[in-house]
Amino acid sequence: MVSQKLPIGIQSFEKIRTGGYAYVDKTPFISDIVRNGSYYFLSRPRRFGKSLFIDTIDCAFSGKVELFSGLYLTTPESGWDFEKVYPVLRVDFAGGTFRIEQDLIGRLDRILDQWEEQYQTEKTHGSPGERLFYLIPNIASKTKSPIVILIDEYDKPILDNLEDPSLSAKMRDILKDFYGAIKPLDLHLRFVFLTGVSKFVKTGIFSGLNNLKDITIDTRYSSICGYTGQDLINVFGDRISGYDIHDISRWYNGYSWTGESVYNPFDILLFLDQGIFRPYWFETGTPSFLIKIWKTDPRLPADYDGLITGEEILGSFDPEHIRMETLLFQSGYLTIKEWSADLVRGLRCVLGFPNIEVRTSLNTLFSEALSGRNAPENRDRLYALLDAGDISGLHTLFHAFFASIPHDWYRKNHISRFEGYYASVIYTYFASLGYEVIPEDTTNLGQIDLTIKTNKAIWLFEFKVLGSNREKIENPLEQLRKKGYAEKYRKDILPIYEIGIVFDPESRNIVRWEVQEPEKLGMGE
Repeated sequence: MVSQKLPIGIQSFEKIRTGGYAYVDKTPFISDIVRNGSYYFLSRPRRFGKSLFIDTIDCAFSGKVELFSGLYLTTPESGWDFEKVYPVLRVDFAGGTFRIEQDLIGRLDRILDQWEEQYQTEKTHGSPGERLFYLIPNIASKTKSPIVILIDEYDKPILDNLEDPSLSAKMRDILKDFYGAIKPLDLHLRFVFLTGVSKFVKTGIFSGLNNLKDITIDTRYSSICGYTGQDLINVFGDRISGYDIHDISRWYNGYSWTGESVYNPFDILLFLDQGIFRPYWFETGTPSFLIKIWKTDPRLPADYDGLITGEEILGSFDPEHIRMETLLFQSGYLTIKEWSADLVRGLRCVLGFPNIEVRTSLNTLFSEALSGRNAPENRDRLYALLDAGDISGLHTLFHAFFASIPHDWYRKNHISRFEGYYASVIYTYFASLGYEVIPEDTTNLGQIDLTIKTNKAIWLFEFKVLGSNREKIENPLEQLRKKGYAEKYRKDILPIYEIGIVFDPESRNIVRWEVQEPEKLGMGE
């Protein structure tokens, strides 16, 4: 049997269905949302299949029944009537950039001109919002049908200009005027669906569209975009037969919005095509403003792994006061690992990295921001030192690493006085390698500050920081030994290295490095 082609980067539903490409059926979601509402908003990270989903909705409302053969939407259970065809108006901001106000106004005017020509309606005038307000009733009257409006990447003109708050605000106002024209036209509308990366709830954009139902963090729609584990087996089973599905899942699965977790389609399709574990999605472009924003209030990735937050942080994006955790979540670098809801606190979520790709790549990004150009070389050296069990080399490498951190990092804070800071820096470096890294690793007698598990050994770290008066502190290695932390990993039959490190907040570097090596534990190498 010949495998169907992989739909890498294809956003056209018709091209997929007529071109011999594999397709994961998302039409049950279309049936559900159309049956149960009329106005929706969905936020998902870039390259997650939003545009393909929008195009599939377009084809369904356009009555292209031949494209849906064998899919759920053609079954009686779906309740879909392909004989009823609606005019579909599409706005797509995914392509191109918006660097001045006129770029956006010109794009909207061209779209409106096209609709007027397509439906042979009279010419409208004014701002894009004013034109839309008058054009929709004209098209509805001309076609004798309510209208479907589909807007893809609604927020891109704003996101393109986050580094210029003034221009970003101007883009926001233009979009607010345009989107605000939709709500009063309810009589003429059958269905409205907006997608984007962020939800700008504090900017007024949605004030004119407060009837939108946000299905971003809704358990029922967690897998509306992306591939579930079962999808991977059902549709691409022939291609994954030669791989360990657990390894594939650890690398690329794990994105969740309080429901079933999914793979990023872009990632997993490229892996299936090339067969190499690489950060395909991450390499397509991490926004430069992410690092710039991070540097204004630097927190290391370890601080975000296990972060507890509420829905007010996850679903709210204010470009004038950007919260890093909101940006990381809405961009796909953090996902919901656990969640709970009650009458008092509402929704509470535990955030974390979705998979190895994101954890490794994000920690690499931040370690490079800390140490500059030598980060790749340092990572290669760190791999080699761990592999060889070179304790002295590790000491030298980390001493040089802390020495390379710019003084500006410490100028407006006292983080060098806190043990957690040093643990986070070392966590960042190890996590960039892709190894299993466990901060505050719980045992029956306490917590190991940091555990690193490689395929050859287990490394246990305990950290201490000298006090301001240079008073005597507990020996970190003795604490590791006295608490018997290594007992947790005896069953793994791997060499265990116990390392106690003392940092000096004045020099901001290592002043004591003590090691209990495996052979001294009677385990041998």
